[in-house]
Amino acid sequence: MRRLLTALAAIGLLLPTQAAMAHEAPATTRTYTTSDEVFANPERGFYHHTETHYKADDTGYVPLDVTTLRNFRTQEHITQILRVFYLEKFASRDVIDKQYLDLVRADFRTARAAGVKVIVRFAYALPGAGWPPPTPYGDAPVARVVKHIQQLTPVLRQNADVIELVQSGFVGLWGEGYYTDHFSNPQDPSQVSDQNWADRKAVTDALLRALPKDRMIQVRTPYMKQRMYDVPTGTEGALTAEQAYDGSPLARIGHHNDCFLASPDDFGTYLSDPVELDKDFVAQDTNYVPEGGETCAVNPPRSEWESASAEMARLHFSYLNTDYNKDVLGSWGTNIEVAKQKLGYRFALTESTVTSRRGKVEVALQVRNDGWAAPYNPHQVQLIFQNAKHTFKINVPADPRRWGSGTTTNLNWKVAAPPVPGKYRVLLNLPDPLLSSRPEYSIRLANVGTWQSSTGYNDLQQTVTIG
Repeated sequence: MRRLLTALAAIGLLLPTQAAMAHEAPATTRTYTTSDEVFANPERGFYHHTETHYKADDTGYVPLDVTTLRNFRTQEHITQILRVFYLEKFASRDVIDKQYLDLVRADFRTARAAGVKVIVRFAYALPGAGWPPPTPYGDAPVARVVKHIQQLTPVLRQNADVIELVQSGFVGLWGEGYYTDHFSNPQDPSQVSDQNWADRKAVTDALLRALPKDRMIQVRTPYMKQRMYDVPTGTEGALTAEQAYDGSPLARIGHHNDCFLASPDDFGTYLSDPVELDKDFVAQDTNYVPEGGETCAVNPPRSEWESASAEMARLHFSYLNTDYNKDVLGSWGTNIEVAKQKLGYRFALTESTVTSRRGKVEVALQVRNDGWAAPYNPHQVQLIFQNAKHTFKINVPADPRRWGSGTTTNLNWKVAAPPVPGKYRVLLNLPDPLLSSRPEYSIRLANVGTWQSSTGYNDLQQTVTIG
């Protein structure tokens, strides 16, 4: 019976006759001190760039190293990597070797063991000597790309728990969609025909099909999303709150800017006239889809902290490359610590009120998001009742993806009291639904004295007495 009651409590389905009576007690209210500590949290912050290759002679693959990844997390508070999987051997072949697929699977296992997540990109080619890069560039035609995505689908789905998102990739040098043999005019990559756009959309659609519906992809420029899915630039073309997370392509396509701050249009990232229209589009869109990238050139005053921080806030940046461009990042001085705090979400409790009566516990919370973005992947929300002998988990209705940047969210729940009499601490858990047994993948709140590192719970510093 105890096991049954525990299981029922964990899903919040205790019947009134099964719940122990909560001690009648007045409501208690707590306020919380916000912390400015830099700490690890999943799917946000700076990332490290990693890449690996696979040549025609089966050489070039360098597996991820678990110790290196763990050090990223423990020493730098970095919880994510970009992993660019170069497919050089397969640009001219329809079938991906099983050996290669096994190497990719092993990398995801390593990331999982280290407690980090992976921003994934597949590409076929890097530039050769000289600039502009000489043709042919070395990527694959659309039919072959789609076949490769189909072969990668089982690997992506099996490892969706540690895949943070997937960049659209595949097309062009670095997988950035510009210098390409097959998806624009190779002699003038700015010339993209209607058929080229149809082929690009075929690749993007195939990638969306390959991933679970709660996983998102990113495209390199806002115009790619606008052109392929027939939406205008500016705020009017961007996602609304009603469209967000509905599983449609528009709701699953975000943005990555890999020349952030480099020029007025970020080296061709923004194509609208004026460029502010595209920025307005991204600013609205990224309330609900991810934005991230890297800096690539010193460009004062735009690349300096005052401008950079304002733009990262406006465009809801969740992540940024810590490895490049070092000159740009170095110009920010000690403000780099602020970026470490602000990239992505940063939730902080401001107040809680807990009341217990008649077999029920009522919990009211205020949570403020001090970060530049909200989470873009799902997280559960659980109330935890914990003492020395028992821990009861109750799922409660809430979606942290809706806790927008710069807002305070009021949460109110009434749940069945724990079934076993005793005095319980009340905690909040925000686990990854696919990795709920791994505390390092739960969201930590930015408060003093609330984090339980061993469990991934946030202590509300409230107690209730049952029985």
